[in-house]
Amino acid sequence: MADPSFDVVSEVALPEVVNAVAQAQKEIVQRFDLKGTAAGLELKEKERELVLTANDDFGLKAVNDILQGKLIKRNVHLKSLVYGTVEPATKGTVRQVVKIQQGIETEKAKEIVRAIKDAKMKVQAAIQGEQVRVSGKKRDDLQAVMSLLREKDFGLPLQFTNYRN
Repeated sequence: MADPSFDVVSEVALPEVVNAVAQAQKEIVQRFDLKGTAAGLELKEKERELVLTANDDFGLKAVNDILQGKLIKRNVHLKSLVYGTVEPATKGTVRQVVKIQQGIETEKAKEIVRAIKDAKMKVQAAIQGEQVRVSGKKRDDLQAVMSLLREKDFGLPLQFTNYRN
C-alpha cells in the first residue's frame, strides 16, 4: 500500500472571479462618485489578468476597493492578486494591470519544501510542476505539516488537495 500523501496547491476559482468582476462592473456604473468618469474594470480570462482604469489615482483606488470587496464575498483570496504599476493611459487616464496568480512558482515551491524540511518532520516533499506533493508514513505527520504551512505566510493562498490515505 502506498504512503498517505496530499498536494499543496494555490488555485483560484476563475468562475468566482468572473462573477465578482461582473458585480463590480455593475457597481462602478451605478456609483455616484464614479458616474461619467473613465472608471472601469476588464477581465482578460485567457491571460488571467484584470485591467483597472480610472481618471486618477483616487478613482483607481475606488475601483480596486469595489473589486476587492466583491472578491472577498466570493471567497477569492486577495493574496492571489499581483498588482502591477499604475501607468498613464489615453486621454489623461490611468490604468493598472492585476495578474491572477494560479499555481505555485518554482521559487515559492522551494520555500515551502525548505520550511517542511526545516521542521524536521518524517515526511517527504517533492515539487511537481505547480504543486508540492507531501507524503509520509503517518497521517498525523501530514496533518502537522498542513498546520505548519497554514501558520507560515508564503505570500499566496495555499490549499490542500488530493489527500490519500
